[in-house]
Amino acid sequence: MIDLEETAAPPRFLVDIAGMCSGARWIPSPNHDARPDDAGVDLVVIHSISLPPGEFGGGWITDLFLDRLHPGAHPYFAGLAGVRVSSHFLIRREGEVIQYVPCELRAWHAGASSWRGRERCNDYSVGIELEGTDYGPFTDEQYASLAELTRALFARYGALELAGHSDIAPGRKTDPGPHFDWARYRASVNA
Repeated sequence: MIDLEETAAPPRFLVDIAGMCSGARWIPSPNHDARPDDAGVDLVVIHSISLPPGEFGGGWITDLFLDRLHPGAHPYFAGLAGVRVSSHFLIRREGEVIQYVPCELRAWHAGASSWRGRERCNDYSVGIELEGTDYGPFTDEQYASLAELTRALFARYGALELAGHSDIAPGRKTDPGPHFDWARYRASVNA
């Protein structure tokens, strides 16, 4: 007889062979291409984003990743006109996970970057955006979703290195910022 109290709950997220994550809401971005033939996934890059800066909720981030952010909708958006970017995932403030690009494809999240002497981090990384800023804490729900998503990525690709956008593009990027709790994140991934 199985004791239901001792049975572990199934994982919330599973990443399949095509790099699609069950448990995430799928909104396909056109901003991606193939990874180089010799590039496997071995890095997770944590970012933060809010549009307009410091404001949460709404569809502006998705609009940016889908090339439909109207430059006249907010004064800040004029500077983003023509920018073509994406990320594999976005984790909203309430913990919802949205996937824009399959992990087997290259999303355009890192820009000019290097990690441990390797250039072009988009080639070999999965990008995860947290809805937030450098100037405030992230939510408990975001940390929980981020840890579960990272464990799903580890289950699919093996143990991956973890870095912030600021680590792979120092001097150019500052996210996820000083309020991101790396110790909490690493401990929850390993729990």
